[in-house]
Formats: sequence, C-alpha cells, structure tokens
Amino acid sequence: MKIMPVQKQTRAGQRTRYKAFVAVGDFNGHIGLGVKCAKEVATAIRGGIIAAKLSLVPVRRGYWGNKIGEPHTVPMKVSGKCGSVLVRLVPAPRGTAIVGAPTTKKMLQFAGVKDCFTSSRGCTKTRGNFMLAIFAALKSTYAYLTPDLWKEYSFTPSPYKQFSDFLAVTNSKVTV
Repeated sequence: MKIMPVQKQTRAGQRTRYKAFVAVGDFNGHIGLGVKCAKEVATAIRGGIIAAKLSLVPVRRGYWGNKIGEPHTVPMKVSGKCGSVLVRLVPAPRGTAIVGAPTTKKMLQFAGVKDCFTSSRGCTKTRGNFMLAIFAALKSTYAYLTPDLWKEYSFTPSPYKQFSDFLAVTNSKVTV
C-alpha cells in the first residue's frame, strides 16, 4: 500500500533503504498488516507480504438495525491509535458503503466490512501510522465482550466441595 525511502546518516554519507507497508486480507473477516525495510524495493515488498500473513487477525463484523443477511459493518464504535493518528470506526446502515479516506476504504474492504463511517484525527499523511491505527481499530473489534458472546457454563465442583459431606461425617483417622 505504501513504499517509502528511509535514510540513515553514516560516516560515509547516507544509507537509503526502502520501507514497505503491505496489507493482506480475504475480504471475509481477516486482515493482516506487515512492515518491512530492505535495501531493494522487491525485497521489502516480499518481506512485507510475509510479515502481513504472519500478523493476520480476525475482524468481527455486525449489523446496523435489523439482522437480515450477512454481517456488513463493524459491530460497535471502535477506535485505534498509532503516533498522532486516531481512527474511529462507526457502524453504518446497509448500502452506505465505506465513508472515509482511500487508505481506510482499502483496508476495510480487505477486512470484509462493506458499510462504515470513519473519522480520523492527527497527521494522516504519514500513511504508515494511519494504516497501523486502522489495523489497531479492526483488531479491537474482538476486544469487547457483547451479550451475544455470553455463554452459560456449567462448572464441575471442586473436589473439596464435592467430597465435603463425606469428610464431615467420617470421624475415623486415616493413616497414609
């Protein structure tokens, strides 16, 4: 999504390397973001793809209004931050599409989100921090425990509680 030259000052002069930001997704609830720096552009891109595939995370999707059809938007308001960039994703009605910057649109499409309102603050021109903030927001969709994820669990009682009646009745001494 972005390739930028970065420089390091050395005694002999400046050493230029290339930094690649790569996003991968299956358009169905998974997204990964990789960052790689290398001497050549192709090597940086190749390494970025590997790093992105290794950082795949699930993205929870939800509904706005009635629950007809497939989930199409983010389940609740979520936000992510990286550097000075703060990104907020807000659920939107079906058919709204993604309202936001081109970088946001591309990443939300990779994640399989079809409708979403977005808001961003800070220096979004630094595309790397912007992408990392969007990734943090998408990653936090599974951070909230909503009522549809509540489950009834039947725990087995601990052995102390299970055999407490037997231990209370028995007065004989047991040698081991």
